[in-house]
Amino acid sequence: MSIAAQAPKKRYALKAFLYALITAAVIFLPFVIYDKGYFFFFGDFNVQQIPFYKLAHEAVKSGDFFWNWYTDLGANFIGSYSFYLLGSPFFWLTLPFPTEFLPHLMAPLLILKHSCASLTGYLYIQRFVKNKDYAVLGGLLYAFSGFAVYNIFFNHFHEVIVFFPLLLIGMEELVVNNRRGVFAVTVAINAMINYWFFIGEVVFVLLYFVIRCGAPDWKMTVKRFFWVAFEAVLGMLLAMLLFLPSVLAILGNPRTGAGELLTGWGFWVYWHNQLLPAIVSSMFFPPDLPSRPNLFPDRGAKWASLSAWLPMVSMSGVLAYVSSKKTWLRKILIVSLVCALIPGLNSMFILFNNSYYARWYYMPILLMAMASVLALENRSIPIFKGLKWTGVYTALIICILALTPTSLPANGNSLELGLTKYPERFAAISVIALMGLVITYMLVKRYQGTKVFVRVTAIMLCCVSAFYSIVFIAMGKSHSDDPEFIRNIALQGRYHLNLPNETFARSDVYKSMDNLGMYWHLPNIQAFHSIVPVSIMEFYPEVGVKRDVSSKPETKFPQLRSLLSVRWLFVPDKEENTAAPMPGYRLYAKELGYQIYENENFIPMGFTYDYYISRSQLDSLEEEKRSSVMLRALVLEEEASLEHSDILEEMPADYYSDLGTQDFYQDAQNRRNTAGYSFVIDNRGFTSKINLSRENLVFYSVPYDDGWTAFINGQPAQIEKVNIGFMAVRAPAGENTIRFEYHTPGLLPGALISCAGLLLLIVYLLLWKKFGQAPIPVPEQTCLSDPEETKCLDLPGGQAQTQDRFDSIRSPEGEQNCPSDGEEPKEE
Repeated sequence: MSIAAQAPKKRYALKAFLYALITAAVIFLPFVIYDKGYFFFFGDFNVQQIPFYKLAHEAVKSGDFFWNWYTDLGANFIGSYSFYLLGSPFFWLTLPFPTEFLPHLMAPLLILKHSCASLTGYLYIQRFVKNKDYAVLGGLLYAFSGFAVYNIFFNHFHEVIVFFPLLLIGMEELVVNNRRGVFAVTVAINAMINYWFFIGEVVFVLLYFVIRCGAPDWKMTVKRFFWVAFEAVLGMLLAMLLFLPSVLAILGNPRTGAGELLTGWGFWVYWHNQLLPAIVSSMFFPPDLPSRPNLFPDRGAKWASLSAWLPMVSMSGVLAYVSSKKTWLRKILIVSLVCALIPGLNSMFILFNNSYYARWYYMPILLMAMASVLALENRSIPIFKGLKWTGVYTALIICILALTPTSLPANGNSLELGLTKYPERFAAISVIALMGLVITYMLVKRYQGTKVFVRVTAIMLCCVSAFYSIVFIAMGKSHSDDPEFIRNIALQGRYHLNLPNETFARSDVYKSMDNLGMYWHLPNIQAFHSIVPVSIMEFYPEVGVKRDVSSKPETKFPQLRSLLSVRWLFVPDKEENTAAPMPGYRLYAKELGYQIYENENFIPMGFTYDYYISRSQLDSLEEEKRSSVMLRALVLEEEASLEHSDILEEMPADYYSDLGTQDFYQDAQNRRNTAGYSFVIDNRGFTSKINLSRENLVFYSVPYDDGWTAFINGQPAQIEKVNIGFMAVRAPAGENTIRFEYHTPGLLPGALISCAGLLLLIVYLLLWKKFGQAPIPVPEQTCLSDPEETKCLDLPGGQAQTQDRFDSIRSPEGEQNCPSDGEEPKEE
């Protein structure tokens, strides 16, 4: 294709990007001004997205990307942050900036992500429309869908929204145009962007592949199937650098829910009676706030990313298209709806996790956006029929939610109506949903078939997208932490704290904003992070502390804090807080609006025991007493207890039957007396120095992980898993230098596999270039004023394949997707 022919295509892509860029800027810049140069939202955005970006940014720039000491009790950095940001090119764009400036970049990154999502959505949809301006509309619908706006709360979800369309483009290029290597690369990109979402993408792409095989333009053969499978495997090989260590890090994590299949009626029917109508209504209404569902407040699915609304047009285009076209697109939309409505099928996209999530909706939303613009482009599709049924359902739900009695008149009380939790928010959402349908109706009625239709529709779509997004963000910010607190305390507090640091010690930032310790760059036991070492997930429940998405030990566990080498306790400086919330703490200072207490029973890292207790003996005790016992005896697994019984004495039952506060003080003092005199962390692990009076096991409250190796005085040492989830090594009497080094499990083999995959890709492309069939050049075609004279506009695959492409998305009667007036985008 000539350069002149390619230029208009690039202008359409630029339009998709710039329209979204301007719209996203209109959305976010007012809040940046309000937040004085930052963008704060609420919930997870403030307490995870911002501190995670800061922590990872600093870790990568300092070379500290193996073991991270500031994530819970310590974590595999790559395993814990590949889900959030390590595979994201948007994160890597921040590296040239200082870490202190990074919070200012959150809004610009969100603006860029929305723009890129519009671009990639356009690049996929433009393959199936005649006038590429409609593909620009499709890209905007995709980029500002309810799912995308809802997940501002989960900032890292936008990466998968941006890059998923490339996966479908790669498959289309391989099957339709015989273009090699693109699918393999897009598989690798999506697998590295986010391994967890990639699982759902694999399921959806398999459905897409099976259904798409029935389309005329694919003409699937055994040979083509082999090449699709080959490139899929090749893409996985390329991604192993990040994919393998990420998957190894979550094996055994109960948060995955893998293998806990829904059974019985639970496979077919949702357990909350509000969830099914909430799923359907999510396609007709703007999204609720993640933590405060409103339309169906008791649906039991907070934070589930339940939204599939297309701004302004809602389901009008989708219903119009599905009701009139019997194509592969119709089939996959219907299959997607069935999967969404049946719990067991919905769980396929989240590795059969038995928790409810709708975090795969962005994939059918892309196809919903395409169906919508095809309905707008093709005047043979009854768009008014789709508008009518969309309006009927929307109005019906509004009436039900607004007029259902919740309390009948009695004892002088008036009749109470309304099922929603926040009536004023319900009113705003209802107005936006109905307003969008009215605008769509007026645009189609007045302008469809004219040259200005797409342009006016794009302007109105951007306006509605900006308006509802601003309303959504404003509602969320009403539940946010105080912006002044985040700016002055969370972000700046690290530089104003004045604590002695002569030895490693953990902190406990109690009853405050989640992950404040991470903001302050303090090793901290209060942590809100879903992906931590499995040993942490094992340890906390065994000692009576709930551990799901966060670690938040209650103050009834002072012994636990001494075991974990907690020295500093931060409590908000309020008038009612006149004393430490736990025994054994003395007031050290008041800084940043906090009372800082020092733990008088602090035990430095690296200490020894005289007694041991077997795991089976510990299991016989009440959970809340186990941390007290761990200050008196080292918990060994059955096999290890036999191996080390020559240096440790089994603790008699009467030694741990009734431990009180004075026992706690004495045990902490005893352990402190055995502690090493040096414990220094670095980018690869830690070095401990200890002088032992006799051979003993030296305990470290560092989470056990397969990536650790230990050396005692330069000689390799065996690491024992002790105290349920931590580490110890057996050291001889006398002076000892104990070195622990961490190597991310799977990183080296993953890198080797990726290198092998890259080499295989190069060889594959070179051989194909020499011996294979080159892609067919794409002719430039234009819809003329007479729709009978042409079939399409600038589609890949050659004349014959292009006709097949449009046959696959038109009705059985053979009408074409060109607008009946054959509008020609002359100005482009």
